[in-house]
Amino acid sequence: MSESKKVVLGFSGGLDTTYCVKYLSEDKGYEVHSIIVNTGGFTEEELKQIEQHAYSLGVKTHTTVNAVKSYYDSIIKFLIFGNVLKNNTYPLSVSAERLSQALHIAEHAKKLNADAVAHGSTGAGNDQVRFDMIFHIMIPGVEIITPIRDLKLSRETEISYLKGKGVNMNFEKSMYSINKGLWGTSVGGKETLNSKGILPEEAWPTQVTATESREVKLHFEKGELTGIDNQNFQQPTEAIQYLQTIAGAYGVGRDIHVGDTIIGIKGRVGFEAAAPMVILKAHHALEKHVLTKWQLGWKDQLAQFYGNWLHEGQILDPVMRDIEAFLTHSQENVTGNVFVQLLPYRFHVIGIESAFDLMNSKFGKYGEMNTGFTGDDVRGFSKIFGNQISIWHKVNQSS
Repeated sequence: MSESKKVVLGFSGGLDTTYCVKYLSEDKGYEVHSIIVNTGGFTEEELKQIEQHAYSLGVKTHTTVNAVKSYYDSIIKFLIFGNVLKNNTYPLSVSAERLSQALHIAEHAKKLNADAVAHGSTGAGNDQVRFDMIFHIMIPGVEIITPIRDLKLSRETEISYLKGKGVNMNFEKSMYSINKGLWGTSVGGKETLNSKGILPEEAWPTQVTATESREVKLHFEKGELTGIDNQNFQQPTEAIQYLQTIAGAYGVGRDIHVGDTIIGIKGRVGFEAAAPMVILKAHHALEKHVLTKWQLGWKDQLAQFYGNWLHEGQILDPVMRDIEAFLTHSQENVTGNVFVQLLPYRFHVIGIESAFDLMNSKFGKYGEMNTGFTGDDVRGFSKIFGNQISIWHKVNQSS
C-alpha cells in the first residue's frame, strides 16, 4: 500500500478550513498536517482549542507558530517607519498578517517535504492571490490545493457535508466577520457589503468604556515605540498591545476602508485599530520635527509604493528590501516623546520633545525672527531662487 501524500494546510479552525481537513483526508486520501500562524489575534486558550479541534478532525500533526515578533520585525516595523495608511485610511491590518502567515506555512511545507499545500481562501478576495503567489515563489513545484475556491462551495454546502461526516462544531454564522491581529481588527457585515452603511456600535469588538480625557506619552527610539508613560518595554510588540488596551477603550481608530482588490473589484471593510492609528500619527508628528524637508518628501513617496505593493502581496520583491533599508536609515534621529490626548472616538497629538527637534529656538522662531540669516540674505536668495522662472516669463512675454 503506497504512502499517502502529505499536504500542509493553513488552519484557523473555522468552517472553511474544517471542511478542508475532512475533504483532503477522507475524500482525497491526503495525510493532512495543519498549521496555525498566530500574528497576535489568538489567546493561548483559543490556540489550544483550535489544536484540539484539528486533531478531532483527523490531522496527522498540528503546529502552532508564534509569529508575533517576526511579524513585527519583518513587516509592521516598516509600516510604522513609513507611516503607511492604504488610501490614507487603512493600516493594512489583515493584508500584512496574511503575508506573514503565508511565509510561515511555506517554510513548514519545506520542512515536512510536503507534496502539496492548501488554504481555505475563496475566489472572491485578496488572500487567494497573496497565498498562491508566495507559495509559487517559496515552494515552486508544490501543488496548491484550494477546495473552497475550486469547488465554488457555499456555506450551506460545507455545513451539510460536515454534518454528514459527523463533525460537531458551532455552525451558527455570526452577523459580523471579525479578524483580529497585532496591527488591527477587521470587521465585515451587511453594512459593508454596499457602498453606503456604517457599522452599529454593537458590531465593534472593543466597546467604548473610557469617557474621561487622558494624556499618554509615547517614547520612540529610532522610530520604534519602546515606552508608554513611565513604562518601558523589551519588545515593541508589547508596547503596541499595551497601548491597544488603553486607546481601544476610547473607540479611536475605527473607520471604513474602501479599497481596490488585487483582482480588480472594489470592496468595503470596517476596522478598528486604536494602537496602530495612534502610533502612526504620533510617529509622523515626531518625524515632522526631526527630519528634513526632503527626507520627509522621499519617505512619503517610497512608503506609499511600499504599502501598495505590500497590499498586493509582493513582500518578496527585492525592491521591498531596498525601501526597507531607506526607511530604516531615515529613523536614526526619530527619537523622543510624543504626547497624545485620548478622548472618546478621537485623539489629538499635543506635541513632541526630542533632542533632535529642528524647530529649535536657537535658530529662530517661525513668523517672528531668524538668527541664521539677515533680511539682505533673503533678498539675494529670492532673486536667485526665482531667476530661471523670471527669465522664462521675460522670454515668453517678448515673443
